[in-house]
Amino acid sequence: MDLGLTGKVAIITGGSEGIGAVTAGLLAAEGCDVAIGARREGPLQEAAARIQAATGRELLALPTDVMSSEDCAALVRATVDRFGGVDVLVNNAGISSAAPFDEVDDSIWQADLDLKLYGAIRMARQCLPSMRERGAGRVINVLNIGAKQPGAGSMPTSVSRAAGLALTKAMSRDLAKDQVLVNAVCIGSIKSAQWGRFRERLAPESTEAEFLAQVGQSIPLGRIGETEEAANLIVFLASQAASFITGTAINVDGGASGTW
Repeated sequence: MDLGLTGKVAIITGGSEGIGAVTAGLLAAEGCDVAIGARREGPLQEAAARIQAATGRELLALPTDVMSSEDCAALVRATVDRFGGVDVLVNNAGISSAAPFDEVDDSIWQADLDLKLYGAIRMARQCLPSMRERGAGRVINVLNIGAKQPGAGSMPTSVSRAAGLALTKAMSRDLAKDQVLVNAVCIGSIKSAQWGRFRERLAPESTEAEFLAQVGQSIPLGRIGETEEAANLIVFLASQAASFITGTAINVDGGASGTW
């Protein structure tokens, strides 16, 4: 299937590892010009080099903290200067932050919302003028299944991700007239660098394979998801094949969530 992505320009935040880096690689392989941003310059440049070696396409990699309006503007400006515009924005920046309600203080609430909700708002605001000028666009917000089905001890992430879900729906209505499609991907248990950190904290005596196998036992499909399985959906939503899909949030969770 021709996804119609050749010559399109995509920006991915949180692009130095995990879902962001794999998505960047798949978009580059489809013929996109890709810009990636993340806070840590070393891993960011390493990801860009790996993708360039695999696809033959040179990426723009710019250290970016989405909690900074100036950084967001600089990433978009550099992308437009290098590639001529922006067609696709993947808001993927974020970390897992989860605790019971009474253990989360104001500073943690503020930082989480600033990173995950306001970061997506800042990036979309910067990209929208170029998308309007080009006559269409795609915004894909990477959330998690807690946005729809929060569990105990899941704050502040579940709340900030639920806000991202509302943002997705509201933006899709406002921007439909501009042919800017806005969707969300709700991630379940997908392989990422964060799982390595979870293992070190929760089960340091286990190997990575043992730990992931144990996590997978609670998932109806019987395994944890591959990073590519989430990235494939993001690329599809960025493509012409998804031209009549907007305002939706799709779970990538192996059937783990009880929500649609």
